[in-house]
Formats: sequence, C-alpha cells, structure tokens
Amino acid sequence: MTNLDDYRAVSRPGANRPPEDADLVGVPAPPLPDLTAGWTARAVDPDTFDLELVHRWMQSPHVAAFWQQAWSRELWERELRAQLAGVHSLPCLVGRDGTPMMYLEIYRAARDQVARCYRAAPHDIGVHVAVGDLALTDRGLVRSVLPVLTEALFEADPRCTRVLMEPDVRNKRAIASFHAGGFEPVGEVLLPGKVALLMIHSR
Repeated sequence: MTNLDDYRAVSRPGANRPPEDADLVGVPAPPLPDLTAGWTARAVDPDTFDLELVHRWMQSPHVAAFWQQAWSRELWERELRAQLAGVHSLPCLVGRDGTPMMYLEIYRAARDQVARCYRAAPHDIGVHVAVGDLALTDRGLVRSVLPVLTEALFEADPRCTRVLMEPDVRNKRAIASFHAGGFEPVGEVLLPGKVALLMIHSR
C-alpha cells in the first residue's frame, strides 16, 4: 500500500484548500469523458426518465447501504439540477448500446470534502460509482470501464494528474473492482458518514 502521508492534507491552519479558495479560480467543472471500447457517458437529464432511473437505483438496498442517499424523487431532482448548475460535480449515466448501467458523479476533489484529508491538486478528479441494478453487479462491469474512464478523463483534462475514488472500507465488492480497474489503495481517511479507503490512479 502506498504511504498515505504522500497524499495527506497538511495539518496546519489554512493549509487545506476550502472550496472557495482563489487557487481554484479558473479551474473548470469536471469534464464529461468521451468513452471508447463500446462504453458511452452522458450527463444526467433530470427532465427525462433519467431522474426516475437515478431515484430508483438509489433506493436499491445494495446502493443505499453505502451511498446513504435513498432520498425522495423531489430531493434527487434538486440535487441533480444543483450539480449540473455548479462546478463541483457532474452527474452522469454510463452504459453500452444505449442502455444505462451505472450512475457516476465526476467531481473536482479540491472542491470536495475529501480535500480536508487529502492534499488535492486543483485539477484532480474524483469519481463516485453506483451500479443500480443488482443483476448487473459481480459481472466485471466496473473493472472493465474504469481503465477506459480514467484514460478519457486524462485526455479531457490534460492538467489532471490523478483520478481518485474513496469507497467505504466495508464495501469489499467495490474495493476489489476499483483495484482490478487500476486504482491503488493509499490509506484510510475519515469522511462524513464513513471511513473510506482512498484509492488513486495516477497519469
């Protein structure tokens, strides 16, 4: 395991970058990756069935156990619209042959709560992944798409040198998939609502 101290946020007053820090002025919203190898990614459109799909997936017990966002449809609509209007996170649907298979949130780590325990560079990108349909889990989908996704993110933002994920340490299925998909475990970090394993894929 890589030494977490190489990535840990500096523990002195003012050292950890808050979301409004001037260092982030000019850093664009996270990019929409142009996937290959048969995969597609598009931004969620809350004015379509996308909203129903994301809402339903988040109610699934295997997702809700770790995302803790089994919210109402109305709250999810507000959440998606807020993400789409901001520069922190981009909600996406990833799939094949026109069929959505995963919900992703692609986010700027330096604008996220993870920056309080991880020394994020302004262009670092984080990813949250949920496979909403239980029947599609344990089929190697995540480990297959992650190399394609990280390559597309690096291509979309040439100044991005690291893509990160922070699964709950109890989510052994996700951790195994992320590791198989090219992400190396760095160490455990404490985030709101969970102890997470910080995992990094470097350019």
